[in-house]
Amino acid sequence: MPELPEVEIVRQSLNKKIKGKIIKKIIVRNRNLRLKVPTGFEDCLKDQKIIKVNRFSKYLKLFLSNNYICIIHLGMSGTIHLVQNKKKNKITNMSFYHSPFLPKKHNHVEIFFDNLKLVYNDPRRFGFFEIIENYKLLEKRFDKFGPEPFSPKFNSKYIFSFLKGKQKNIKSFLLDQKFVSGIGNIYASEILYLSKIKPDKKGKFLKKEECKKIEINSRIILLDAIKKGGSSIRNFKSIIGKEGNFQKNFKVYQREGLKCKRNKCNGVVKKKNISNRSSFFCNSCQK
Repeated sequence: MPELPEVEIVRQSLNKKIKGKIIKKIIVRNRNLRLKVPTGFEDCLKDQKIIKVNRFSKYLKLFLSNNYICIIHLGMSGTIHLVQNKKKNKITNMSFYHSPFLPKKHNHVEIFFDNLKLVYNDPRRFGFFEIIENYKLLEKRFDKFGPEPFSPKFNSKYIFSFLKGKQKNIKSFLLDQKFVSGIGNIYASEILYLSKIKPDKKGKFLKKEECKKIEINSRIILLDAIKKGGSSIRNFKSIIGKEGNFQKNFKVYQREGLKCKRNKCNGVVKKKNISNRSSFFCNSCQK
């Protein structure tokens, strides 16, 4: 599943390519996504200008000239492709995973502009589109989510207070969107490695200084991932010519059995299943 850095890369690309453009036509080829594409979806978007493309957590937000907001969630396998009219695109994918070219199957939603179209492709159909009618309802839509790692609200005091007395392990908390929004499995492992904290350590045992490390290192890891274009499972460039290179910087994720990269550490990267997710950690320097 794309995590915050990957979705942010898509947001930046979309904002660059479709901001200010007017939607001419919408074709919904399959309404049966994780949430059914709402009735009237096409009417809400047709003839509207894209004011800006924002993001919260792993959600894209398209702000329209009629004050509606179109939310897009990519789910497990969703990708957005931009196809230019009368031009054979070598690359259409705005992400760094799955096919760089527009697949022939599973193209569920198409949004047409003057000289290009946006295509939502999703083989597993866990993504969705949602229409929010105004800013107040938009705030309500996300009011049960925890703060993003970049928010001033996500600080060591908040982290320590939230974890106090909790039996659940810190890895599960980092994946819990009610605690913090946008962190997924890859970056949770990397954040805990940088913080020298074992993923199965119970929240109630974390000290204040460890909570400070999580605050700081969450931002360090995610900002670095965004700067490097996110993490790509396959080696190819996006439509705007960037590569997803953060996977070259993995310290523990998918490095099971390899030596720890930290200087003067003789540990080995181990893999453990935590909350039905693979967790990677150093068996020596993470305590």
